[in-house]
Amino acid sequence: MTAPPPEGDRAAAAGTTDPEQWARLLNSSQGAAMHPGALSRLVARLIDLLLDAQRADPLDAGPAAEAGALLVESHFTDPELLAKAIVLLADGQQHDRGAELSGAFAAGWAAALRERTLHEQEAIRLAADTARREAERALRESEARFRALFESAAIGIGIGDVEGTILAANKALQNLFGARPEDIQGRRVNDLVHPEDTPGVWEAYEELVSGKIEHFSIDKPYYRQDGEVIWTHLTVSLIRDDDGTPVYQVAMLEDITDRYRLQERLRHQATHDPLTGLPNRSAFFERLEALFETPEPGARFGLCYVDLDGFKVVNDSLGHEMGDQLLAAVALRLEAALRPLGHLVARLGGDEFVVLLEDCRGEQEAVAAAKTVLAALAKPVPIDGHRLAIGASVGVLERPVAATTPLAAVRAADLTLYRAKEEGRGRWTLFDPQRNARAVSRYAVSVRMPVALDRGEFFIDYQPLCLLADGSLSAVEALVRWRHPQLGVLGPDEFIGTAEETGLIMPLGRWVLEQACGQGADWVRRFGDRAPQVNVNLAVRQVRNAGLVTDIDRILRDTGLDPKQLQLEITESAVVGPEDDSLRALHSLVDMGVSLAVDDFGTGWSNLAYLRDLPVSGLKIAGSFVQDLKESGREQVLGWRIVGGLVSLAHTLGLSVTAEGVENADHAERLRSMGCDRAQGWHFGRPMRPEEVERRILGPG
Repeated sequence: MTAPPPEGDRAAAAGTTDPEQWARLLNSSQGAAMHPGALSRLVARLIDLLLDAQRADPLDAGPAAEAGALLVESHFTDPELLAKAIVLLADGQQHDRGAELSGAFAAGWAAALRERTLHEQEAIRLAADTARREAERALRESEARFRALFESAAIGIGIGDVEGTILAANKALQNLFGARPEDIQGRRVNDLVHPEDTPGVWEAYEELVSGKIEHFSIDKPYYRQDGEVIWTHLTVSLIRDDDGTPVYQVAMLEDITDRYRLQERLRHQATHDPLTGLPNRSAFFERLEALFETPEPGARFGLCYVDLDGFKVVNDSLGHEMGDQLLAAVALRLEAALRPLGHLVARLGGDEFVVLLEDCRGEQEAVAAAKTVLAALAKPVPIDGHRLAIGASVGVLERPVAATTPLAAVRAADLTLYRAKEEGRGRWTLFDPQRNARAVSRYAVSVRMPVALDRGEFFIDYQPLCLLADGSLSAVEALVRWRHPQLGVLGPDEFIGTAEETGLIMPLGRWVLEQACGQGADWVRRFGDRAPQVNVNLAVRQVRNAGLVTDIDRILRDTGLDPKQLQLEITESAVVGPEDDSLRALHSLVDMGVSLAVDDFGTGWSNLAYLRDLPVSGLKIAGSFVQDLKESGREQVLGWRIVGGLVSLAHTLGLSVTAEGVENADHAERLRSMGCDRAQGWHFGRPMRPEEVERRILGPG
């Protein structure tokens, strides 16, 4: 450090060179942010410079300016600090000398600050310039990479605005369409519609350009410039600006034509017979099952099950190659005769064919199709110099979709075919429900039923019965089903009749009662008053069985079901007359609290004279009455009058009335208006699993 000034000088410059005052001054600004040692060294250096300036005579401005610059170098750049420093410098100085010292100090401080500011501005300018050049370089590189990717991409890429105008298309896209740039650019996306567009593609596109979705992918066909169809996997994405507004759309198209054609060939091979080219068994059942998925009320269909007469003789005598040629020729004739009528012809295997009539208008149309089959095969088939006379037998089935299932329909048509063969061949035979049911049930019962119960092959579905007043669930009817290992699921009409004839109805009926009562008791425990009443059909043998009352009493006690929750449905033929022993059993059941209803009323002999004496509380109008009301005209008017009369009769006898077979809202409303109490049928629900009934009990939500 510089030696201290003489005593006179020190007194003259007491304020100017007082370390404590300078330390306080600097601390009041940003000195507190400095390490105390660094601040002490700064103050000492500052005083040395100021003393050097004062010792000179005249005053040396250089050290004073250096002192001002020193503060700037130490980041003391606050103008308020400068003002306070000038006041401190003038303290104890002669006016002229103090002003000169302050001016030199301020000039040094200002020059240093200006230099520092210029330096910082230059640094900022250089940094900004560097950043700009880097951004431009990055943008150029990004654009180059995009251009390289866009132009050299193996898949077609197109860019368009949100109005649907194509702005750019890469080389791959041009090659995909076999087009020049000017053929694509400027076109509208809507111009590329193809008749086989996947459903929903244009709805998805509208959602994209409106900003509702960000992208979508779909397989879509296009026409090339030469008219050829190409298949593509299309992915379209939305590009937004910084504000989130949609501005562009980018489409990427991958050519999948070869893959699509391969898939079509494989699909065709999987669904078509390789010998005849007709749809095979798998394709036929897929088409048939589609009819049953969401049928319109009253929808009908027809089947013609065709088997060639004498084909085995041709095959055995002339060889399999000749037999194959004959099958191919037969297929051509059937296809040519029936396809123009809109009917599907399929080969099921061997020499069996089937014709499917969708939206059939009745038995006459199905019979006409069978006659067309026979006419197509009436003339001999010329093959390799032979004229092969070949006929056919045809089983004809025409039914409402609601009345059967796909497997049951084919099984019934097959059985009808064999009736045609038994009756002389070369003919068609119409399906007879009664003969078919007997044939199916006899076979099923004789082969499997004795052990089916032990093997757990039976199960129960429940069909809702609803109040017509408000549509609420009132009861369910227990309907037994048989999951036969060979014949599929059989309905009660296919095995109950034969079970009655053989006596097997007794253990089966007892099992149904046990299962239904157990299910009903479970619903009461879980849902209380919302639990539906359970209706169970009693066969004639059960009603006339001496142990009926004992069985039902035991079942109710074992399951815990309140007798009021059980209604037994009997047919009109179950009780012969007022002296019948079974009538006493029915009275005993009613005394227990069980209710009774007459099922299928109107289909039997309807002895009204003793109906009033039966201990029944309900009557179910046969579904055939309601289903016959679909036809218009005088018969429909008469039919409604009959139904109305049955409702009035039942109410006169104090019975509640349930209408079966209700399939539409109009019939439900008309039945409600004439006072009918309840209804069941497809309008209110098909037979369903217990879990579905529980969802109905709980209601929406």
